[in-house]
Parts: sequence; C-alpha cells; structure tokens
Amino acid sequence: MTRQDWISVIDQAAEAGVRRVTLIGGEPTLHPDGVFLVERALKLGLSVELYSNLVHLSPDWWRILRRTGVSLATSYYSDRAKEHNAVTGRPSHARTLANIRKAVRLGIPVRAGIVATTDTQRVDEARRELEALGVKRISVDHVRPFGRGSEGAAPDVSGLCGRCGSGRASIGPDGGVSPCVFSAGWMGVGNVQDMPLAAILGGDAMTEANVAIRAAAGSDPCDPDDVPDECSPGFPGSECTPRN
Repeated sequence: MTRQDWISVIDQAAEAGVRRVTLIGGEPTLHPDGVFLVERALKLGLSVELYSNLVHLSPDWWRILRRTGVSLATSYYSDRAKEHNAVTGRPSHARTLANIRKAVRLGIPVRAGIVATTDTQRVDEARRELEALGVKRISVDHVRPFGRGSEGAAPDVSGLCGRCGSGRASIGPDGGVSPCVFSAGWMGVGNVQDMPLAAILGGDAMTEANVAIRAAAGSDPCDPDDVPDECSPGFPGSECTPRN
C-alpha cells in the first residue's frame, strides 16, 4: 500500500460512515506516512487511536497525539522489567513505562491492554501500577492462538473473540481486508486495491466470515453501537490485541 492507497482507504472509510480508525502494526510510529495519515483522518472528522509499543515516539508523534480526537493505546505485561521484556523480546519496559507516564502527564487519553502469557505473570501488579500512573482504561486478556501465540497451530475461527467483523474490519499493508487483525492472512474478505472498501464491507465474503465467526462463538455477543469499544484491541472479553 502506498501513501495514496492509504489516503484513499481513509477517505472511503469516512464516506462509508466509519467513525474511528486505529493505526496498528507492526509498529505504526515507524511508518513514514503515519503522522500524515492521522492528520488526514482528523481532517475528515474521524477519531484516531494509535496502538503503539511506545518505544519510539518522535516529536511529530507527540504533537499529533495532543490533538483533539486522538488517543493512545499500548500493551503492558508486568511491573517488572524482566518479565515485560521476556514477552516483548527486547528491553522495552523502561521506555514504554516512561512514555505512558509522559502521555498521562500531557493529558493524552491512554488505554492499556495486559495480556497474560503465563499463570504466574504479575498481571494484578501491572494493573495497579498503571492505575497509580493515572491510566483509566485497562483491560486484561489471555494469549490468542494466532501468530506467535499459535505455537505453530493452524488458525481456527474458534480462537477469535466472536465479535470480529461486526461494525469493524482490519486492513493490512497489502490492502487485504479481514474481520480483525487476528484473522488477517487466513480469513480475507477482499482487497481495497481491487474494489471499493464499502463493497467489501457489505459483500458476500464478509457476510460469510461473520456467519462463521458467530457460529463458532455460539451467538452474536455484542452490538458495536451500544458498546463502541468492543473488539477494539485490548478490550476485556473481546480483545483483538496486537501481535505485539
């Protein structure tokens, strides 16, 4: 996807009545057009959430994060650096924690998702630490069986939260559309480089994917208009938490 491709997607999303977009990755702060695309979305009246590991935030990112309509989300694993870093695979704890503090101090809305990777992980301690820092929105989830969390197993619809594709969708770096980030690559429903976004969202492939997801979940568990945060990365019980 080129810069112009992403501009087109954001424009189409606004025209289709989308109210909020989340920039996720990978790490969206490393995308060369990330700040520009946030500005584009804001100009069209969309609210924007940046889901970042908070390791590298340039002055431009801090500037845009302070704009009305922009919020920040991150994953946090433990109040102990060693345990947090064991999950992320690099010494990221200190920078993530420092930037959470900075965001709260600047008045930027912050949401944190804690993913429990082991039974002994200091989840409660991490939650209390975040609360003490002033983070208001904190959720806890288990590891979903996709990507690194699959341990080599083939993806299965039963591992999804059951709400994916209901009032939301994921668009990957190749333009592929799927019901959520966890279903990307194996539950594709179209590509924005081949057809309009609205046609994909209202198309047969998305309908069939939704039927399969609801069948695996046993019911349609939420109304995205009643609970707007449902299915956003890190939300309790329906997390589409980033793959890290």
